[in-house]
Amino acid sequence: MASSSSSGLTFKLHPLVIVNISDHYTRVKSQMNHSSSATTTNDDNNNGAQPRVYGCVIGIQRGRTVEIFNSFELLYDPSTHSLDRAFLEKKQELYKKVFPHFYILGWYSTGSDAQESDMHIHKALMDINESPVYVLLNPSINPAQKDLPVTIFESERISVDHVAHLKPSDGGSAATQLAAHLTGIHSAIKMLNSRIRVLHHYLVAMQKGEIPCENSLLRQVSSLLRRLPAIESEKFQDDFLMEYNDTLLIAYLAMFTNCARYNILSFLPDFVSF
Repeated sequence: MASSSSSGLTFKLHPLVIVNISDHYTRVKSQMNHSSSATTTNDDNNNGAQPRVYGCVIGIQRGRTVEIFNSFELLYDPSTHSLDRAFLEKKQELYKKVFPHFYILGWYSTGSDAQESDMHIHKALMDINESPVYVLLNPSINPAQKDLPVTIFESERISVDHVAHLKPSDGGSAATQLAAHLTGIHSAIKMLNSRIRVLHHYLVAMQKGEIPCENSLLRQVSSLLRRLPAIESEKFQDDFLMEYNDTLLIAYLAMFTNCARYNILSFLPDFVSF
């Protein structure tokens, strides 16, 4: 299964991933039904129950092509938004031994559409992959549907959905929550920039002989740089500026839409009374 996105990325999803997700969902569904039947005889309590399962997808990204080869399950509690980090790291280590070229590309879940609560697990995986993809499998049977019930979301789409569903809480407006969210992102980028500057000054001092040379640190820096894509080409600059402008436009449109909606709702009672 291969598809292209509006951002120019091409996704290739191998059948094994769909089989793994389906098997994961079927097992959890069966266990849930067995548990329900053991505790109650009321069939109404079992109708319509659709559990959600979670896991990671692994594969390779070559340039603008993302190829998802395999997946593994995650221990995630959606009620508390808690992710078992030890289990994830162990699974990642095991797969690295067998498939050394595979990386965690994102995660998967089941359901009819992306939900606002999905941002919790999405953010939890961003320390492993800064732009994780989200593979969503819809387990509901639709005889009229000809395509596979699989949707792949990019980080941009999930973030826009999250902004569009921001609602006032604790007396704060949606605009206030958006501002706080963007402030947090700005602080994270600022901290990253400061740490890169510290590393750069350290390497310059090492090159000048002001401090002793540490081969272990140089190997780590070299390994990190090899993971970075080539960014000096003209094509990269054009693609980067295009995606950057598109992202800003989508963020502005989402913010204006929410502000306009809440302004209309705030003036609506006065209009009706008039």
